[in-house]
Amino acid sequence: MQQRTIGPFTVPAIGLGCMNLSHAYGTPPSAEQGERVLLAALDAGVTLFDTAALYGFGANETLVGRVLKAHRSDIVLCSKGGLAGVTGDDGVTRRVIDGRPEALRRNCEDSLRRLQTDVIDVYYLHRWDKQVPIEESVGAMSRLVEQGKVRHLGLSEVSAATLRKGHAVHPITALQTEYSLWTRNPEIAVLDACRELGVTFVAFSPVARGFLCDALHDVGTLDAKDIRRSMPRFAPDHYARNLALLPGYKALAREAGCTPAQLAIAWLLHKAPHILPIPGTTSVEHLDEDLAAGDMKLDAGLLARLEEHINQRTVSGNRYSEQARREVDTEEFPGD
Repeated sequence: MQQRTIGPFTVPAIGLGCMNLSHAYGTPPSAEQGERVLLAALDAGVTLFDTAALYGFGANETLVGRVLKAHRSDIVLCSKGGLAGVTGDDGVTRRVIDGRPEALRRNCEDSLRRLQTDVIDVYYLHRWDKQVPIEESVGAMSRLVEQGKVRHLGLSEVSAATLRKGHAVHPITALQTEYSLWTRNPEIAVLDACRELGVTFVAFSPVARGFLCDALHDVGTLDAKDIRRSMPRFAPDHYARNLALLPGYKALAREAGCTPAQLAIAWLLHKAPHILPIPGTTSVEHLDEDLAAGDMKLDAGLLARLEEHINQRTVSGNRYSEQARREVDTEEFPGD
């Protein structure tokens, strides 16, 4: 597979997003199945693994730490803080955005313990806490670098302006945001800012939360705890309109000689050399399918038709609910 860089690290062009081994899309797979996926990724040559304190309220970091501990020197380990589970007096654990220095220190120390490592290669601010200046949060994270607990810093779901402010305090190695054919917001400004500053753009949800895998035809079958139930694009009316895009999309995949999922990932790799996709999966079969996109070649004509077919004008619905949109800092297209 072709290689990409993230800070000083050279890694295969496709990493593994570990979230859905423990979180987000309904009942997660068993720990045994999660272990199979992680080890299969290692065997296939994946070296970048991305997790977070939020995923499963620590369960994902615990899984990744247990399985990958023996391979720690061979991988680039990434995690995130500033958005984690906090257990209240009622015994219920809730997600809390907290970018205060003391919270970030605590999150990092908890992550190191769960990951069974003494240093995290890339540590992201998972969400910018808008009650705390970004300079203050990045400053606190820079002290984690000074203490040897973290090697490099990242930001997640922030705008170009916020990236620049954070980068002025301490170099930002990576910026992570949703990016796929149906979520094109990074093209407004942040992709260019990353290129200008030498920041790797890590693209999560490259297959549009499963939509571009052609795997979900009836949103009524989604698990009650599946986060897509709160996303407007997966609401029945919007999703019915979005499904109309799939026949043309699948025809382009057939023309390219690949699966729909592979086409989505290959498109990202063709967009710019500083983009590094991190698809997630609970299946070894789908993992192998995703990784095969790393060596695909797409011609300019097909890429143009692909972008014209699925983009911010043809997709129905916002990517996040109103509450979730308030929690991120990414640019939006007019009318979003």
